[in-house]
Amino acid sequence: MVLLSTAEIRADMHVDERGANVLSLAVDNLRCGGCVATIENALAARADVATARVNLTLRRLVVTLPRAGIDPAPIIAVVNALGFRAVPVNAGAAPGEGVGASGGDAVSKGLIRALAVAGFGAANIMALSVGTWSGADGLTRATFHFVSAAIALPVVAYAGQPFFRSAWSALRAGHLNMDVPIALAVLMTLALSVIETIGGGEQVFFDAAVTLLFLLLAGRTLDHLMRDRARSAITSLARLAPRGASVRNADGRFVWTPIEEVITGAVLAIGPGERVPVDCCVIEGVSDIDRAIVTGESSPATVRVGDELDAGTLNLTGAVAARALRPATDSFLARILTMQETAEASRGRYVRIADRAAQLYAPTVHGAALATFIGWLVATDGDWRRALFVAISVLIITCPCALGLAVPVAHVVAAGRLLRMGVLVKDGSALERLAEIDGAAFDKTGTLTTGAPAIAPQPMADAERAGAKALASASCHPVARAIARHLDCDPVAVSDVVEVPGQGVEAQVDGRPARLGRASWVGDIARVPAGMAGPVFGFAGGRGVAFVVTEHLRPGAFQAVSALQSGGLDVAILSGDAADRVGRVAAAVAVAATVHDATPAGKLAWLEERRRAGRKLLMVGDGINDAPALAAAHVSMAPASASDAGRTAADFIILRDSLNAVPETWQLAKDTARVVRQNFIAAFGYNAIAIPLAVAGLVTPLIAAIAMSASSILVIGNAMRLNGSVRANGSTA
Repeated sequence: MVLLSTAEIRADMHVDERGANVLSLAVDNLRCGGCVATIENALAARADVATARVNLTLRRLVVTLPRAGIDPAPIIAVVNALGFRAVPVNAGAAPGEGVGASGGDAVSKGLIRALAVAGFGAANIMALSVGTWSGADGLTRATFHFVSAAIALPVVAYAGQPFFRSAWSALRAGHLNMDVPIALAVLMTLALSVIETIGGGEQVFFDAAVTLLFLLLAGRTLDHLMRDRARSAITSLARLAPRGASVRNADGRFVWTPIEEVITGAVLAIGPGERVPVDCCVIEGVSDIDRAIVTGESSPATVRVGDELDAGTLNLTGAVAARALRPATDSFLARILTMQETAEASRGRYVRIADRAAQLYAPTVHGAALATFIGWLVATDGDWRRALFVAISVLIITCPCALGLAVPVAHVVAAGRLLRMGVLVKDGSALERLAEIDGAAFDKTGTLTTGAPAIAPQPMADAERAGAKALASASCHPVARAIARHLDCDPVAVSDVVEVPGQGVEAQVDGRPARLGRASWVGDIARVPAGMAGPVFGFAGGRGVAFVVTEHLRPGAFQAVSALQSGGLDVAILSGDAADRVGRVAAAVAVAATVHDATPAGKLAWLEERRRAGRKLLMVGDGINDAPALAAAHVSMAPASASDAGRTAADFIILRDSLNAVPETWQLAKDTARVVRQNFIAAFGYNAIAIPLAVAGLVTPLIAAIAMSASSILVIGNAMRLNGSVRANGSTA
């Protein structure tokens, strides 16, 4: 257990956009809807908690405090006393679980090892059982039983640990979870089999115990792997924050200072290629700044003395000195992180169908098994073996294998189908949410368009073409690089290259002064007509030639939007770009609803307003500035070309260029939702038939295990239908 002081815990708290104090905790051992209900109900009864929400997918607990100054340590103690392990998110991963890659990898590897051991044991014991079923008796049968016991005992001891530890923690804390009946069924089956083996009995059920473990571990492993992919959205944004800054001290020298020690008013030096450490104001120098984190746009903005810089933006060309406006904990990047964390927490009340069913499953099954044991004990005049035999059959036949696999197996099959379609799904619950959408919002730059600037062809003399190619090749500006790619001639020799921040690049080209950049700046040496816009090239004394920078629609953009609209969805464009450019793209894809000049907070507010109105929207975006919106939307997608933050915040990653993947994924999500419903009908129908038969004593533990496995195979087989090809109308074969 990680022990933190109250001061350390408070340091990891933040204030949300409403001014409320929020504590975010990573919680270990969250298994089902029962766990969620246990934590939320326990905290809801406390006066020092305003709200408590558990996100089962992220294994995250977000607690809102009713007022400032409340000691958060008792809140964490309550969660730990319930049998869970909780630590502040920013303080590190919960022990044994891991929010980060290393912890998550350890848990995944442990589950996979347990699955492999259980599979090995199940295969070997089943082979021995075949001999027994074929008529082996006497010493041969006894030998098979003892060998099965020798295999089953260490296999169950090792492979059953995830269930045993979880069940013990729940029981020790005084509540039930889905793992309690699993642990009871396995242990009781194993114990009865050992007793029968020692006593020379004819029937043992080692195969039932180990096969049950194997199937349940398969579902647990698949579920964990999908959940683990959803936990790193915030960490990718945090990596953008510099660890320190060059701060001017009393004697005028700049020294490296840890970011947490940078105070308001400190003077910082920010060189080309460095990220802005804190929100600040330029006091010396001129530079071009990549503000994609703020606007999502690829075109850099020129900053001069007096302009403000947002933390996390990238300085491209010139060195500047800037004065810190606020500490790192209150910077633009910190606010982005807070918004995304809050957006992720807004999903906390989303509980999967299987987990909601699990809230009633454990007490119901325990009650049925206990009542069966007592009833048979009375009916058989105290024959505890017969009563226990029937009670074990009830526990096994109702073990939640089909119920537990109903969602994960459908999601995994659908995820494999999507991968072949060029789409990566990061979270199984996203498929459920995608099937529920009633509208979609697209970012413009980098999503509906390719994001990279394109240059329209211009009539130019050979000398002008070669000179422009030479100057463009000498610059690191994104537009200049696009011009260099556009011009298909060989560059000429250049010398005395100077890049002027905010203006462009100049040099001696074949002995003649030349410039490439802003029209007004090039006009100082060349003839540039009034009103000429865009990047301009010109030799000294010559004419200016303007390059028209355009955007290209991403392949399939129009078709994707049309398909969504034909399916009954409202589609909007949500962009940080200017109104005219947003309007041109909207006209090209036939979208009427647009939002332009939107900041990350503006996009988030737009989505939240529609969420409060009961709308369930899909957000498709690519930039760092889209990350909070991607996390806040009911479900989200990002192209593979998106920023790291965009990819990790999104539920789906589109690995191919075409946006046709969006409506195809939506259709497959609806097909998956239908298969999941069918699986639940099959699982509950199986239990409705099997439980009465088991209670009546008509089912042995072995038959119960076979029936349970058959129900699982039925669920898996139904899910495999999602592997069918996607027809022209989008449905699966």
